Amino acid sequence: MKNGMVVMRQISFDLDVLRTFTTGIDLGSYAKAADRLGRSTSAVSAQLKKLEEQAGAPIFRKAGRGLALTAAGEILLGYARRLLDLNDETASAVRGVELEGEVRLGLQEDFGEALLADVLGRFMRAHPKVRVEVCVARSTDLRERVTLGRIDLALLWESGTPALNAQRVDDLPLCWIGPAQDVAQVQAGVPLPLVLLDAPCMLRDIASNALDGAGIAWRHAFTSASLAALWAASAAGLGLTVRTPIGLPASLRIIEPQAAGLPALPPIGLSLYRAHTMPGPAVNRLEELLLQAVHETIRRIAAA
Repeated sequence: MKNGMVVMRQISFDLDVLRTFTTGIDLGSYAKAADRLGRSTSAVSAQLKKLEEQAGAPIFRKAGRGLALTAAGEILLGYARRLLDLNDETASAVRGVELEGEVRLGLQEDFGEALLADVLGRFMRAHPKVRVEVCVARSTDLRERVTLGRIDLALLWESGTPALNAQRVDDLPLCWIGPAQDVAQVQAGVPLPLVLLDAPCMLRDIASNALDGAGIAWRHAFTSASLAALWAASAAGLGLTVRTPIGLPASLRIIEPQAAGLPALPPIGLSLYRAHTMPGPAVNRLEELLLQAVHETIRRIAAA
């Protein structure tokens, strides 16, 4: 008490402890987190105990044989990610204050809205001397551009094995997608209307092959070169489309195949292609931020 007033003790969360906390959540196991971070399981347990003491509330609860987050834990996780992102951005800005050069990035429309503002904003604030060029295009175009060295990095969909200059980031579910307020149902004798990107399109081929294999008649109701146009057409009720959950507008929803009489769709691979085997530091840094953001987006989808 000071001058008759109660002084609240300020808590300074340990960023190292917060990193352990978020790593365990991301990996689904604190034993895996201990291995990833090069610590013993007892050291990780001590860190988590310290975190609960600092939080002043339980952050874990029993869930079967494992642990789940309490409401306080969920709140703490969100803030922990933000604190760590700011810490890492600060460290990058300080260390890379003289980082210069050019980075040419290729993305598909799915990731444009989800990643451009966040990833490029953070990168350009930290490295103002680096010139960034972005190309938003289809997978075939991006693969050709990165192979020819016209762009340095490209994030794209593919169904086969990645090339030597690429790494598989993850496999994501392909979904039937339709209007948020409509109930899709295959009707006997009525061709299913589809809203698809112009050919050539890998997802277009996957959808048509799945329907043909299930003996379901279909027709082109709408085609376009623009993903935004597909979203709008499907939301208007012109037909179903096929995409991953990434970037899905609120006006659309994922349709359960079995309930709608539709065939299940295979997952699709997401790969990161590089033009050079030994890229410069600016390219390496943007790649690091890009992969972090993609993995975070995938985690949010899996948790939804």
